Formats: sequence, structure tokens, C-alpha cells
Amino acid sequence: MGEKLNLDMQSILNKEFNVDFKGYSASEVDGFLDQVIQDYQTYQDMVQSLTSKNEELERTNASLRAKLIETEGRAKLENTGVHAAGSGNVDILKRLSRLEDEVFQQKNSH
Repeated sequence: MGEKLNLDMQSILNKEFNVDFKGYSASEVDGFLDQVIQDYQTYQDMVQSLTSKNEELERTNASLRAKLIETEGRAKLENTGVHAAGSGNVDILKRLSRLEDEVFQQKNSH
């Protein structure tokens, strides 16, 4: 969302038009611009709300990925039948490392 808008609510509110002999009705223009300002505020609120929801979903997604990696690691460990203390610690460290990589890759990609 790197695009910059040409107008904001304040610039619309402060806009003044020159009056010509056959110009537009000032009250009509003001009324229309008031509606435009309301729409801008609504869009701004929507974008803010959706951005917050997106951030929450990203956090949830990262958490679920971490749980999946952990569960897959446990399943592999159970399937291989390896329960020795030394190799179990190595597996835990490997899973933790993969989990950290996943989480940091997600954060850096946004």
C-alpha cells in the first residue's frame, strides 16, 4: 500500500474555489465535499481495521506454523523410535532452530 493519495480530509475541507459569474453554488459544493470527507474517513477506518486484522492473522499464522513444525518433529521422533536423551536434545534444538527461521522469515517478508 505504498501509493500516496492526492487528497486527505483536511485538504478537502480547506479547499476554496474561485467564484465566477456563472459559478457553482458554494453551499452545494460544500455539501458534496462534506460527503467526500465522510467517505475518506470511512475508508481510512476500514483500512486501519483491516490492517489490524491482517497483523493478527499473520501472528496467528506464525504461531500455527510453529505448532505444526513442533508436531511434525514429534511425529518423526515417535516414528523412528529414537528416545535416547542425547539424540532427543539434538532433535529439539534442530526443531527450535527451524521454528526460529520460520518466524523470522515471516517477519522479514512483511
